[in-house]
Parts: sequence; structure tokens; C-alpha cells
Amino acid sequence: MSLKVAVQMDHVATINPRGDSTFAMMLEAQARGHALLHYTPDTLSLRGRTVSALCQPITVTDAEKGAHFTLGEASRVDLATQDVVLMRQDPPFDMNYITITHLLEHLPERTLVVNPPATVRNAPEKILVTDFPELMPPTLVTRDRDEIYAFRKEHGNIIVKPLYGNGGAGVFFLQEGDHNLASLLELFENNFREPFMIQKYLPDVRKGDKRIIIVDGEPVAGLNRIPAVGEARSNMHAGGRPELSDLTARELEICATIAPALKARDMIFVGIDVIGDYLTEINVTSPTGIREIKRFGGPDIAVMIWDAIERRKS
Repeated sequence: MSLKVAVQMDHVATINPRGDSTFAMMLEAQARGHALLHYTPDTLSLRGRTVSALCQPITVTDAEKGAHFTLGEASRVDLATQDVVLMRQDPPFDMNYITITHLLEHLPERTLVVNPPATVRNAPEKILVTDFPELMPPTLVTRDRDEIYAFRKEHGNIIVKPLYGNGGAGVFFLQEGDHNLASLLELFENNFREPFMIQKYLPDVRKGDKRIIIVDGEPVAGLNRIPAVGEARSNMHAGGRPELSDLTARELEICATIAPALKARDMIFVGIDVIGDYLTEINVTSPTGIREIKRFGGPDIAVMIWDAIERRKS
């Protein structure tokens, strides 16, 4: 099977190929003989019923940054001519991101968008997870200061984070008695129009924040991320140290609980975050971690993702 594949992503020149999951997916697609086009979301256009983008043929090489790609001549391409569109640009999940999902929804059913734009739009990382409060740590979503102060009084140490952030950006750990909460809320109020997410701090985060990759509803591997010394965040962008980790009985239980919701939304590639016994996020926009998992001796998840895509196109 040879497919035409358009990859919507941040420009390939800006990525770190050693750790980029989109790059791994492109390498595998190329190895299977699929024809790859590269475009950035700012070139998308909708004219009448036609969704197009300024695309370039791309060849990828598993090499150091700068030598990892070759781009051909740019031309405007009707994306309906493609068999698959990979929606892989990084958040923030803002109105631009939401608008792009609306544009891609105009593509015909024969063009498979991974993950589906409508379900991505309706399931951002910190919103879909709230469908499973029984799996989460104590959590509050609000802008109301009185609610936040009452939550902190009840739970002591808390985490405060923007609802639509990514990569650990804007995540704050406030210990009980810390006098900076009012100033932090002022900062959030001035920079975010949305509610904020406040969660009870989980001491188990010192043991790691595990990213579990789920392909077509099935958990396939776990990557534990250990926070750096003096850091509350475990994201690899924030210096977290990754290590391959077997899935516990509790983690498999969490995956089984959320699997029907992921399958109903036709989510092919999902990454969930688990701290201790608690589910904290369900990442559907641009999950990461598959290169690290393979590098540490785990499965080649790009193979699994393309197997799932090809099953839908056969």
C-alpha cells in the first residue's frame, strides 16, 4: 500500500529529530513507501469547498539536526488529494488551533485526518480528562479566587496551571503557607481568559510522571519522567529524565477505563499522564515520547501507528 501523506506540523527545521514523535512517524511512513508532503498550519486556506496548503515534498533522514530533512519545491496542494493528513503541530490550544480543526473538517471522508480534528477540538488535554473524575487527583477548574482559596485550604500543597498550556509551561507548585498565590492569580488573570486548573499536589511526582502511549485504544508502552532536582515539573522540556517503565496493574486499569472513550472518538495516537495512582492528562493534540521509548529498548510505536492508519485505509 502506497499512501499520499501530508504532515501538518511546526516547521521541520525547528524540531529536534532525536526526540520528535512526528519525525519518527515520518521516518516510518517513508520506509513503507508513502509519499510525504510537509506544510505548516499558517499556510492552510479554505476557498469554497477546497482546503489547501502550501506544501513541499519532504525526505527525512535519521541524522543530526540540520541534516535530517530535504524539502522540494513548494506548491499549493488541495488536501483532498491526500490519503492521510497528520495533524501534528504543537499547542498552545488556542483559537488558532481550534480554527484549524474547523478548516480540516471540510476535507472529505476519504482523507483520513489523524487524530480527527473534531474530536481533538472537543478533547483538549486538560478537558477530556475531567470526564473521569474518579481517576483524577482532587481537581478544580475555575477563575473564582474564593473557590481557589477554599481548595487550597482543604488540600494544602497545590499545583496551578493554565488550562490550555503544554510542555510544562506555566505550571506552578505552591506549598501550604506560600504567600505568592494572590500574585500568581493576578498573573494568570492578566494572561489567560480561560479558567485555570488547580490540583492537589501529588508527592508521588518525585518518583515520576509516567507518559503511557495508547495506540488505537490499547496501551503499548510507558515512559517514566523523573523531575530534575529542585523542579516540580517532570516534562522532558523542563529537564525531566526519561526511563522506560512497565505498566502497573493500576495503570492498566486506568487505560481500560478510558479506552472506550478513545475508541469512540477514533483516536489513533494518544499519550496519557499518570502520577502514582492518578490520571492527570489525556494528550490527543500532539503526543510525544515514542522516540525515547524505542531508544530505551521499547517497541517501535511508529510502526503500530502506521499499522492502525493502514487498517483504516485498506
